[in-house]
Amino acid sequence: MENENKFYITTPIYYASGDLHLGHCCTSVYADALARFNRALKKDVFFLTGSDEHGQKVAEKAEKQGLTPKEFCDTLVQKYYDLWAKLGISYDKYIRTTDDYHVKTVQKIFQKLYDKGEIYLSTYEGLYCTPCESFFTESQLVDGKCPDCGREVKREKEEAYFFRLSKYGDKLLEYYNTHPDFIKLDSTKAEMIGFIKQGLQDLCVSRTSVKWGIPVPFNPKHTIYVWIDALPNYLTALGYMQDDDSLFKKYWPADLHLMAKEIARFHIIIWPALLMALDLPLPKHIHAHGWLTQSGTKMGKSLGNGFNPYVLCDRYGVDAVRYYLLRNGPIMGDSPYDNETFLKLINSDLVNDLANLLSRTSAMLVQNFDGVLPKLSGDESELDKSLIDDTCALVQNVKAYMDKFEVHNALGEIWKVIRHANKYIEDTAPWTLKE
Repeated sequence: MENENKFYITTPIYYASGDLHLGHCCTSVYADALARFNRALKKDVFFLTGSDEHGQKVAEKAEKQGLTPKEFCDTLVQKYYDLWAKLGISYDKYIRTTDDYHVKTVQKIFQKLYDKGEIYLSTYEGLYCTPCESFFTESQLVDGKCPDCGREVKREKEEAYFFRLSKYGDKLLEYYNTHPDFIKLDSTKAEMIGFIKQGLQDLCVSRTSVKWGIPVPFNPKHTIYVWIDALPNYLTALGYMQDDDSLFKKYWPADLHLMAKEIARFHIIIWPALLMALDLPLPKHIHAHGWLTQSGTKMGKSLGNGFNPYVLCDRYGVDAVRYYLLRNGPIMGDSPYDNETFLKLINSDLVNDLANLLSRTSAMLVQNFDGVLPKLSGDESELDKSLIDDTCALVQNVKAYMDKFEVHNALGEIWKVIRHANKYIEDTAPWTLKE
């Protein structure tokens, strides 16, 4: 029997190819808010984040800096630790794909899939985007370039192992149909269904030309490609196929996988298919949120247009940054970022609304009641009752939205009460009532 009181939430494992920017912070702050809320409900929460550290792009960047790939990743990951600490990200575990236990378990997973006939050896020829570490067909390109980052692709051919993704198209469509809450957004679901109906091709899951990776256990000239290296982190972090699998038994399946929409296809098509092949339950919910954009373009490490979160945190405070990302960030769809919008929201909500209410009420309590909140008299006016009713309903209203992962709407409910309270003070002018 699954533990209904547990809540297992994950971010993607961020690719260790450069410094993180404000766009990455959206996912982590979003996940952190959900983790903290569920802890407040006394749920048994496990919050996972981490870094994806293998691949050609990492090796090339390390070489340019005169470092080994692991040294390069170590330096970057320390920066990730520091950023998440600054933002107060309360993760329970940080996984690195270079961790020994992850490496060994990925090899076991690859072996298991091969032994079951889900993986086979063949030759791959396709159009490859090095920055995205992805192969694409001609029809998937946009203006002849990578559909994800817009860069040039090159044709490559090599021996490779393949996962039989093509056999899972109908099973995935059936699962989407019978589990309507599996994919959070209808637009995302429609996109995934459309992609599957074009016909799924078997998936290249090893490379011989990329040396910085996990070796295929029975053919070490091959390294395991990202799908079976990175995606299973959600299992390996819990001890799947390890001596101590108590966390896996306790927390799997995941309650929510969070990521930005550019990796939706990997999590909503490839990952469920891999889990089906491993005879494992699928996650309960997957939400691929929108992008934080700047000048109409997605913030990205490779594009070099990501805003430095330290600038905002140091200048305006961590709480202001967290609030902005949760209230005005890309929780559902894309959200543009600019400094003017940030400052307007912070001044309006945190200064004019919240700080003003706190200042007013605390000052009146100290001046008139020695800082102790008095009991209700029992003869409340209609204005009193209206505010009391809104405040009493707040917890359930917030919970209803948080259960749907709509943190921005939950904050909206909180701010309705804050603004109602400020209006109540203006309407009643309680400072005139003192005898």
